[in-house]
Parts: sequence; structure tokens; C-alpha cells
Amino acid sequence: MTGGPTEEAPADPRAELLRMAAADRVLRAKLAATGALFEGYDEEMAALHRWHAHSLGELIDAHGWPGRGLVGEDGAEAAWIVLQHAIGDPALMRRCLPLLEAAAEAGEAPAWQVAYLADRIRVLEGRPQRFGTQFDWDAEGRLSPLPVEAPETLDIRRAALGLAPMAEAVEARRRAAAAEGEGPPPDPAARRAAFEAWAVRTGWRR
Repeated sequence: MTGGPTEEAPADPRAELLRMAAADRVLRAKLAATGALFEGYDEEMAALHRWHAHSLGELIDAHGWPGRGLVGEDGAEAAWIVLQHAIGDPALMRRCLPLLEAAAEAGEAPAWQVAYLADRIRVLEGRPQRFGTQFDWDAEGRLSPLPVEAPETLDIRRAALGLAPMAEAVEARRRAAAAEGEGPPPDPAARRAAFEAWAVRTGWRR
């Protein structure tokens, strides 16, 4: 990684968002190939995400949420990816949730992106998710949705935002994990304790 966050928003926000998303993919592939991706929050990845979060915040300060009208379909998706990975910046993720909700209502972003962001914030805060988008390894060593609020109406909420039924999503997520070589952690309790400590340290929890 070279360079760092700039003091001004880029002249071409779409190009900057696509560059950030591409850098994220390259690093993820590198860490997946070595297995480091599945061994906790790698420091190189954390640093990249912090840099990208800073850059996205500057871009939003200058332009508002980068929706389809400003940066095109691919740029808007890249913005959402960068935001989903900005877990080291709770203030940015919380700030952007209502912006993304407004963008979805205006047709500037797909509604399912709101579901993923809202769920991620809830999980990081230690609350049940609403749409079942966030997964982790359960006690039986299976990749499963984290706790969900009002599970009896989950598929209704998912359908309203264009998400597939939960059973289909579980199958798809498990297939993707297997294809990438992701498996359950060797010490789930230690992994959970490390995550909880990180969440407190980062400001997600008190």
C-alpha cells in the first residue's frame, strides 16, 4: 500500500471509488491465498480499510452519498463495499446509514444495500440483526446467520428489500465459503473474545 488519504475529495469520485474497491479485492485475494483472511482481522487489511474510510468520508463531505447519478452503477456499488468494510470507523458507518436509506428511496442505490449496512451496524453493536445478512460459525461448525430479531417474519422483511429467502441465502453463503476455502476457527471461544475486545476498543460497544 502506498500513499494515504488526501486532504481534498478527488476530482473524479467514481474513479477513486473503483480504485478503492479494486485494492480491497486484491488484498482480500492475497490474504485468502495464504489463509490469513480467516485468522482474524489482519492488520494490513485493517489499515487499508481505515484509509478507505477516511477517503470515503471526504468524498461524502464534498458530494453527499455517491449514488448512481453521481458515480454510475459500478461506482455506487464500490462506495457501498468501501462502507461495509469501514468497520474501524463506527462514526462513519452510523452517519452513512440514513444517507444510504435516502439514496435507496430516491432510486440512487438498491434497497438490499441498506439491509446489509443496517445489519452490520447492529451486529457490531452487539444487537440482533433484522435481515439475516451477517453470518458466523455456529457451535456445530456451520456458517449460519447471527441472531435475528423477530425471525418469524424474517423472509417478509427480506423480500421487501429484494433479498432471497433465508434458506437460499444460507446455502449460497456456505457454498461461497467452501469455494474460498473458509472453515470454522480452531478456537471459536478465543475468536469471539478477541472480537468482543476489538469492538469495545474500536468504539462499537461500551
